[in-house]
Amino acid sequence: MSNIDIGIGAKDREEIAQGLKRLLADSYTLYLQTHNFHWNVTGRLFRELHLMFEEQYTELATAVDDIAERIRTLDVVAPGTYKAFAELSSIKEIDEVPAAEEMVRILTQGHEQVIKTCREVLKAAQEGEDESTVALVSDRMRVHEKTAWMLRATAQ
Repeated sequence: MSNIDIGIGAKDREEIAQGLKRLLADSYTLYLQTHNFHWNVTGRLFRELHLMFEEQYTELATAVDDIAERIRTLDVVAPGTYKAFAELSSIKEIDEVPAAEEMVRILTQGHEQVIKTCREVLKAAQEGEDESTVALVSDRMRVHEKTAWMLRATAQ
C-alpha cells in the first residue's frame, strides 16, 4: 500500500479490500455460471431464460469492473486470475450442464450467496467509515436481491 490519504486508515482499507476481493470472486464466478447457462440452456423456457441470463451476465460484467476498481481505489491489488477467484469465491463451479430448471435454482443460490457476501463487506465498510464502498455494496446487494427474486418467481 502506498501512502494515500482518503480519510480511511490503512488497516481499514486492507480489511475492506479483502471483503471486496471475496465479493469480486463471487461476482465473477456467478458471471461465468450465468454466461455458461446462457449458452447452454435448452427446453421449453429456452428463449425466456436465454434472454434473462444475457441480461444478468451483462450486468455482472459491469459489476466486476466496478468492484475491482474500488479495490484499486483503496490501494490494494485486485485479484484477476481463475486460481485466485476459485480460492476466494463462496460459489462453487458447476462442471455439468444442468436442466433449465436446475440452472435457475443454481443461479438463485448464487445470487443469494453474493447477497450474504455483500452483507459481510457492508459491515467492514461501515465500521471503516468508507461511504463509497457502502454505496457500491448496497447497490450490488439490491441488484442481487431483485435478481434472486426474479429467478425464484421464474421457478414457480
